[in-house]
Amino acid sequence: MATATESRVVYGAGLAQGIVLVTFPAASTVFTASDEYDLSNTQYGTLFLPQVITAIAAALLGAGLAGRYGTKRVYLAGLFAGLVSMVLLLVSTLFVDDQSVAYPLLLVATACLGVGFGLSVPALNTFAAAFHSEDVNRAILVLNALLGLGTVLAPVFVAIFVGLGFWWGLPLTSTCLLIGLIVVSLGLPLRAAQARASAAARVRVPARFWMYAAFAVLYGICETTNGNWSQLDMTSEVGASTTQAALALTAFWGMVTVGRVLLAVVQRWVPARLAYHVLPLVLAGAFLLVAELPSDAPSLGILAFGLAGLGCSALLPLTISFGQEELTAISAGVAGGVIAFYQAGYGIAAFGVGPLLDHGVELTTVFDVAAVVALVMAGASFVVAGRRPSPAALHPQLGAGVK
Repeated sequence: MATATESRVVYGAGLAQGIVLVTFPAASTVFTASDEYDLSNTQYGTLFLPQVITAIAAALLGAGLAGRYGTKRVYLAGLFAGLVSMVLLLVSTLFVDDQSVAYPLLLVATACLGVGFGLSVPALNTFAAAFHSEDVNRAILVLNALLGLGTVLAPVFVAIFVGLGFWWGLPLTSTCLLIGLIVVSLGLPLRAAQARASAAARVRVPARFWMYAAFAVLYGICETTNGNWSQLDMTSEVGASTTQAALALTAFWGMVTVGRVLLAVVQRWVPARLAYHVLPLVLAGAFLLVAELPSDAPSLGILAFGLAGLGCSALLPLTISFGQEELTAISAGVAGGVIAFYQAGYGIAAFGVGPLLDHGVELTTVFDVAAVVALVMAGASFVVAGRRPSPAALHPQLGAGVK
């Protein structure tokens, strides 16, 4: 039985990981500002390629590493990687006038961020489930809600620190949080039963898995179009201030979290499968609304990105839940596989949009195309879940082999 301190540390780590994860997108206007890093759209998008590559590798290897070395060590390695990322981001602020130094530092920082995300988040889900075996679904819900709260706080902190004149207060705050978590976690047992490598790992991947993988790629594209490019759209297309742009990103991540919690509450009356079909349509409508925003309506932009967050909210956890319940032969590896392909979609949108913008494509066109992607995802939802009953839990266990 876990102690109350262990539970609090796990939940606190979830909140901190949410803040760390969105630090780079939340500071997008800083990275592209002419008086700061002065990155081009292509350079800004390329920042996330190392993160995608390392997050995919960590997500795929994490379960095996936990089985060999223990979940606690994997969790601590993830925290340390996140800490290195934030320290490198802070160091880069000393070289904003020299891109030849600052940009490589940023690339290494995002690579470390990917490792931290891929290792720590599945480990946290493993701990939450193991520490609350009497009510696993509630524990996973609370953890993911706190992680979502962290993604909401990051752009708020950026707006506050920019207003105070030192935007780097966000990575400094994240650094302090991670150091505190590492110090406290080292003194705790943090034990969770973890399945060792077994014959299940050698089972051939079913053909149906690739439908889940394709859906995850589409979702990654849609989420990242909002998460990484909303602030630039607000400032360049809608005429919003930096603070209003940060509020738009806050609204997006806030509604992602609220939507997940809300559906978990009402799924007794609103079947999760129905939500799985409807939410992509809501997302498509939000993209079309964003593409048509007038140049003097930042408040409407904030609402539009909030609607996009609602459209995204439950799609990724439901994809994992459906996959775990259908693909029982590889259920322990479904979460890592889906997250890996989600990261692939993240990379497509994070990197691919930048060169398009630098070659004259407008962000409004990008959001129009994203609406088409969301409609394709709506059709794919019937292939993925059309024959499946609603899963027993909205928030799946992202850690493999929890007993």
